Amino acid sequence: MIIDLQGKTALVTGSTEGIGFGIARSLAKAGAGVFLNGRTGNKVDAAVDRLNGELGGKRVKAAAADVATAAGCASLLQLVPKVDILVNNAGIFQPIDFFEASDEVWDRHWQVNVMSAVRLSRAYLPGMIEAGWGRVIFIGSESGFNIPVEMIHYGVSKTADIAVSRGLAKRVAGTGVTVNSILPGPTLSEGVAEMLKDETARTGKPLHEVAADFVKQQRPGSLIGRAATVDEVANMVVYIASPLASATTGAALRVDGGIIDTL
Repeated sequence: MIIDLQGKTALVTGSTEGIGFGIARSLAKAGAGVFLNGRTGNKVDAAVDRLNGELGGKRVKAAAADVATAAGCASLLQLVPKVDILVNNAGIFQPIDFFEASDEVWDRHWQVNVMSAVRLSRAYLPGMIEAGWGRVIFIGSESGFNIPVEMIHYGVSKTADIAVSRGLAKRVAGTGVTVNSILPGPTLSEGVAEMLKDETARTGKPLHEVAADFVKQQRPGSLIGRAATVDEVANMVVYIASPLASATTGAALRVDGGIIDTL
């Protein structure tokens, strides 16, 4: 299987590190021109320099904007008016008990995890429909099905992402544009490393071992018994973004290590 994205332009939101950075890297390796996005110019520029250095070229460009706000999304559209591939990756997670999660916590997760994707999909889809080809990909989570008790607010936002993705796939049916969601499980990103840093320091174990212990304790349904790598998630995204996946739309595709226990 050869995936060739030359001539395609991709925007990956929240892509200065973690899963988003891995997706951007893999899309660029497949030949796409990629825009990296994050809230601050310095961080985005540093990520662009890092990735272009890895690739030995200038296939990656900066698009700094806070997609958690309507104004930020409008600013991003000024920088990047048209794309062929939109990866709605921007997201946050914060373990907080339900009774301690304020309205502000809920609203912040909703704006970052859901409304950023809603606004950008609404803005970019018409151009894709007019061109007769496009890909919109929502980075959901297995938590959208298995709502985590320690962060119900996060799980609800990811359920919403999956629902919006399915609805949009129906809305653009027959246009040559596909819309799908990808459902990672626990993944060895910078965010997970930060969450596990105290346990890593306490035990002295390598991060991947601490992450595996976390998966076995907190997600015992995992069939692989470990966290996924960023590249394992990115591989699924690149395939779905490619012309080879033209018959896949409206799907919620799992890279969760088998955690979701449904047929």
